[in-house]
Amino acid sequence: MDSETKHTALKQKHQIKPDALDFNTFTQQVEQVTRASDWPLASSIEQNALIYNAEQLPSLPDDAGAVEELMAEWAEAFLNGPGIIVIKGAFVERQIDTSGNEKKDTTTLDRATSLFEQLIEIEKQEQIGGGDHFAKPGANDRIWNAIEKHAKQDPESFIAYYKNPVLALVSSAWLGPGYQVTAQVNRVNPGGAAQTAHRDYHLGFMSREQAASYPTHVHRLSPCLTLQGAIAHCDMPLESGPTLFLPFSQLPVNGYVDYSGQQYQDYFERHHSQYPLEKGDAMFFNPALMHAAGNNTSRDIYRLANLLQVSSAFGRAIETVDHISLLQAVYPALQQQAKNKLLSERQLQDVIAVAAEGYPFPTNLDRDPPVNGMAPHSQSMIVRDCLNKDLNPEQAMGVLQAHRLRTLSH
Repeated sequence: MDSETKHTALKQKHQIKPDALDFNTFTQQVEQVTRASDWPLASSIEQNALIYNAEQLPSLPDDAGAVEELMAEWAEAFLNGPGIIVIKGAFVERQIDTSGNEKKDTTTLDRATSLFEQLIEIEKQEQIGGGDHFAKPGANDRIWNAIEKHAKQDPESFIAYYKNPVLALVSSAWLGPGYQVTAQVNRVNPGGAAQTAHRDYHLGFMSREQAASYPTHVHRLSPCLTLQGAIAHCDMPLESGPTLFLPFSQLPVNGYVDYSGQQYQDYFERHHSQYPLEKGDAMFFNPALMHAAGNNTSRDIYRLANLLQVSSAFGRAIETVDHISLLQAVYPALQQQAKNKLLSERQLQDVIAVAAEGYPFPTNLDRDPPVNGMAPHSQSMIVRDCLNKDLNPEQAMGVLQAHRLRTLSH
């Protein structure tokens, strides 16, 4: 191979180009069959998804070896398997009645459900939030940062809910220790429309062009930084529109760029799986799995789920930087050099990349909702806008301080 050919091959390997995914290769990957022999700890297989029964899961510290085996199976399922598991009865407790019979107890789940419904009504009355990534405001009911609101509203309920061992096991299986849990309650009301099939956070929250700007190895890394989950707070028959998913669709690395294409959307519409959930069931999946909420065609089912997004500990910088103070110091000189054409556009962009936060998350999605897309404006975008508008340093700091306040959790 000559040097020019080798260099071209390296460029193609380094960067994902839109529409580079061969559709036949995609169909071959997603049309695999989940075989029971490959997943010995699963209770059953339904529509290629792995089903586990919470009653049969090993527990720590008594069954440490069995727990390790289970976590290894789950990690493999997310990485190279169907990409999705369902744990039946994950948030259902078992109680022994006076006759010695075991019965299901959903007291903890029901208490949290009642709290979530109260929060939804409170936020409606106070006109808090209301924005949603996929639905028009008001079509669904969303509680952003439900984890903090839950804890402050009812600490005892919070403890009872999150002491559940299933969440810790599955999060550790995929992300290891030190993970961080966030939660967004979503209630899809009767008549609620389906989502467009998509991948999730991080790269899944970007436009096709934004995702394509990241090198190929980041597309491989992104799914390993997050675990998606959903806890059913009510029975979810198919008519209520539980999540549609396409097993094995996390495998093609090009998916963040290409899955918005019509042929992939059409394929998803024809070949997706959809598994009905019962109250207390939990579903967890690789964020790169192609999925979408379904149509709620029921007349009276208010489909309520606690959507969990668990993040790796590794998505953090090593030092804390006060970017507002930094920008307060550098903005006057930056503005002056930009006005006097002492910096090229690329140089200006590069300085802002160091001086300001280039990523819009984490934020408070009640006060800082997505703007014309999946994500709100980042601090670096706001700095650039201030420079474009030729705001003086005092005005720019006012804009940046207002943005900072919007990102705080309270």
